[in-house]
Amino acid sequence: MHRRRRTALALTAATLAAAPLLTACGSEAHPGAAAVVGGERIDVATVQQQASDVRDAQQASEQSEELVKKSGQLNRAKLHSLIFGRVLDRAAKDAGVTVSRKEVQQIHSAAAAQSGGDQGLRTVMLEQRWVAPGQIEDDLRKEVQLPKLAQALGADLQTPEGQQVVGKALTEASKALHIDVNPRYGSWDDQKVQLSTYKAPWITQVTTFQGQDPQAGA
Repeated sequence: MHRRRRTALALTAATLAAAPLLTACGSEAHPGAAAVVGGERIDVATVQQQASDVRDAQQASEQSEELVKKSGQLNRAKLHSLIFGRVLDRAAKDAGVTVSRKEVQQIHSAAAAQSGGDQGLRTVMLEQRWVAPGQIEDDLRKEVQLPKLAQALGADLQTPEGQQVVGKALTEASKALHIDVNPRYGSWDDQKVQLSTYKAPWITQVTTFQGQDPQAGA
């Protein structure tokens, strides 16, 4: 009996000793968080709301069934976009790059003109990028920010060498932010700057609309 008691006590002690490790790993230390980036939470509710806004816009489309079918990883896509935005912000800050409201407005106008108007732009963003109307401004901000980051680094995004330079800056920024992702969404890859469960390389997720000078109005 004493042996069983000692064994039970030993197991209890081992469990208690392991508890801090379990709660410190992954998102268990941050309940309700989809990710923690640079010490700041991205709540699950925020990710779900962004995905819900896209679903609402998709349901209103004549191609709703096809759009919903193609965007099966919508929650992961939204979390990826939120994390990537913060990584890009950090890399831009490190390089001394800023983006003005005027620059975002200019590229919005250029993108709308290229897409046949504001409604055409909304359609393009929803169908090609899974971006709801209310999310367009934030998405287009990256259209200005990434080329300006490349320019500050003396890199040409149209060349493999330039992409490598920018990729290195993004990786360094990603590592500095110590990104911790809730396991339900996968994990964050600092080298690829993307979620392990959502394949969207940074170089393809921001497609600059032609005809707009990212330095205009700076």
